[in-house]
Amino acid sequence: MQKSTAKVIATFFYAGLLKPAPGTWGTLAALPAAWLLHLIGGPVLLTGATIVAYYLGLKATEAYTAGSDNHDPGEVVIDEVVGMWITLFPVSFGAKLMGADILALYPGWIVGFFAFRFFDITKLGPIGTADRRGDATGVMMDDVYAGVAAAITVTLAAYGAHAVLMSP
Repeated sequence: MQKSTAKVIATFFYAGLLKPAPGTWGTLAALPAAWLLHLIGGPVLLTGATIVAYYLGLKATEAYTAGSDNHDPGEVVIDEVVGMWITLFPVSFGAKLMGADILALYPGWIVGFFAFRFFDITKLGPIGTADRRGDATGVMMDDVYAGVAAAITVTLAAYGAHAVLMSP
């Protein structure tokens, strides 16, 4: 992959070049992209796009960081995009199953955003283990794990909210 193409992908169309906190900007950039993917093709397209973004992100990160001592520069945010999209799987599937507008499930978006940032920043458990690999796979996988943890958080928050709202 050419370095210029790798930069576009790794920075998610340059969102990772925004300062401060490029990881947060990358996570924010993932939101409208997820909405558009869901709108066009529902959770199936969002899931497929996540898989493609993971693969392209892995290759782009390898190419972008080749020859550098820094395996995970801050501007590389394709990993945050993949993680945030995973975080939104329960929202996307829930909207599809209920026949609801995905934006009507905005509490899931909010909980997901903050949960994903929490897990991505704190790097608890396997998230930190993946991050310490020191290679492109580690760059991508720590955010995959953070996304899974955040998706579980979204699911539990939705269950809790609905249990409270539906209780007599």
